[in-house]
Amino acid sequence: MKDVYCEPFCIEKGHQFEIHHVSYKAHDPYSCYFHFHEVHEFILFDDIDGDYFYSQGRSKLANDDIVFTPALENHDFEVSNAAKSWYILQVEPGYFQANGLDQWQLLFKQGVHLRLPQQHIAEVKQLARWLLESYQQDPLSEKSTTLLKLLIIWIAEHGQPVKRDVIAPMHHIAGFDKLKPVMLKFQQDSATYLSMTEAAAMCHLSASHFSRLFKKIYRLSFSEYLLRYKLYKAARLLSSGHQSIGDISDALNFSSTSHFIAQFKKQFSVTPLQYQKKIQMRLSDSK
Repeated sequence: MKDVYCEPFCIEKGHQFEIHHVSYKAHDPYSCYFHFHEVHEFILFDDIDGDYFYSQGRSKLANDDIVFTPALENHDFEVSNAAKSWYILQVEPGYFQANGLDQWQLLFKQGVHLRLPQQHIAEVKQLARWLLESYQQDPLSEKSTTLLKLLIIWIAEHGQPVKRDVIAPMHHIAGFDKLKPVMLKFQQDSATYLSMTEAAAMCHLSASHFSRLFKKIYRLSFSEYLLRYKLYKAARLLSSGHQSIGDISDALNFSSTSHFIAQFKKQFSVTPLQYQKKIQMRLSDSK
């Protein structure tokens, strides 16, 4: 599993983007949950069997599909145990406006599931391969920035929106708006000290009503969401390499460093130190 990188990635300071190729063998451990990023994200699938849950509802994924999720939008993937692989491309939120791509802002203002005409699949995959190679050599090179822009334009011009399943977009689900205060808090600050009682009070709901509603919409309990949110935030902090494991455990309000390590390993199949070393090795190899 040496080529498997756990989400989330962290765009290095001063860079506009980050790209990786991710692959899982059949029955390799994989988990996801309703989450958001502080950056825009493209996923270019090679092999996939599953569903994409996003702001507009749910849609069935097929090989070679592309999904885009904008910064701070909650999304999730539910995939089978079959072998799967994809390119994950994350770009800074201001990228489109800063690089003359304003005309595509409407397409990429919310989550979108795209499918390419057959004649454009090979071209997009080739661009993704070239971009990954160039990123690994020098993410700041003119070649890298040119390939990134060309790849996004190609996707925008030729990608055709996939019809989602006949279920309501998330913001139309009964009770979704009632949970907005707590989800905004997650997006605006760490929210790592937020108890379910406090979260329920923010939404003007009883704890029991809040608990049922949260699980109905986000498909896991509030305590599970909070734990995974903290672990993914820990992964981002570890990827920056500036804080110790003990400091991260304390900052995210884990009961002890040993508890943090155990929960991290359960989620990502490696210890925090192993994860940090893998990230540092990956960054070193890409320079």
